[in-house]
Amino acid sequence: MFHMAEEKEILEGKITDIYFERTLQILKSKNINCKVRAEVVAKDLPKKWEWAVLAGLEEVLYILKDLPVNVRAMKEGTVFHPHEVVLEIEGNYQDFCVFETAILGMLCQASGIATKAARFKQLAGERMVMSFGARRMHPAIAPMIERSAYIGGCDGVSVVKSGEIIGEDPLGTIPHALILCIGSTLESIKAFDEIIDPEVNRVALIDTFNDEKFESLNIAEVMGNKLFGLRFDTPSSRRGNFYSILQEARWELDLRGYENVQIIVSGGIQEEDIPLLNPLVDAYGIGTSISNAPVVDFSMDIVEINGEPIAKRGKHSGAKNVLKCSECGNSIILPLEKGLDYCNCGGTYEKLIYPVIEYNKILNELPDPGRIRQYVLEQIGRK
Repeated sequence: MFHMAEEKEILEGKITDIYFERTLQILKSKNINCKVRAEVVAKDLPKKWEWAVLAGLEEVLYILKDLPVNVRAMKEGTVFHPHEVVLEIEGNYQDFCVFETAILGMLCQASGIATKAARFKQLAGERMVMSFGARRMHPAIAPMIERSAYIGGCDGVSVVKSGEIIGEDPLGTIPHALILCIGSTLESIKAFDEIIDPEVNRVALIDTFNDEKFESLNIAEVMGNKLFGLRFDTPSSRRGNFYSILQEARWELDLRGYENVQIIVSGGIQEEDIPLLNPLVDAYGIGTSISNAPVVDFSMDIVEINGEPIAKRGKHSGAKNVLKCSECGNSIILPLEKGLDYCNCGGTYEKLIYPVIEYNKILNELPDPGRIRQYVLEQIGRK
């Protein structure tokens, strides 16, 4: 038996904090069913991030689409800032109160992962970034993790099911296990070349038994033009100065005419490593740093009851719009009925939050993961 919620249980509101269930019981007993607006906002972002990427919205809309509520939201993949409303639900509170726990869980974790992926991709520039972290989390959420990583900017994912969801072939190299079973790094890549579809890039993992430089040269000489790249997954206990190891291998490869062989690195890569390694690295495999990303701490709060603005202490009441300047990127939060045409820079403001569900209907076709990813990349290119 796997310890995970089934889809039916989520849609029935069973994945809820008990106080929402008790609140619903009390409101029904007292015949109180206020019409409310509730908004989802993150007051702060993890690790003093200045921005984050909204993810998990598609799953949230799957919960809300069959409820008698109206929903406004940012597009999935929107880069947002603290205090900006990313989602607003309007309806009778009894109809959606027990879903708050699931909604926040979906948005908080997915947005954290997407943001971390976007940060890595922004640092890596044109270099490939691959999501390798699914093995660090429960397999039930592996597709969510890798979809979020992909729309945040990762160029590919490693899990078979995740590839099906994003509509891309999964990416991977060779595990140490294959090399250990065969007994030789060279024989392993030769076996890979013999058996695996020629359309799959030939990438050798070169740190299992021998010195990285000499293993790289040995494989490059035998594989020739078939060799796409070399993956350095050197363990921390043997790593020393990782930059120097890569630099030495790159020098020796180039000296012998193997300039086209790409260098791929993985194994505990952190954000601060990327600028240092970029001059030598063609692609990154990022695992735990993305899959275990800090969550974005969203909260859901009522800001209007029966048409009247009202909110708890520390919150601004009333429905809101989030506007962004098309020129300078400056964003501003205003009451729903107010608007600004022009920014101080002269650019025009555009709304970031708009209707997505009305009368049990999703208003527009949801974009596929590839389009969301492209939207993210366009935005972080300006950061």
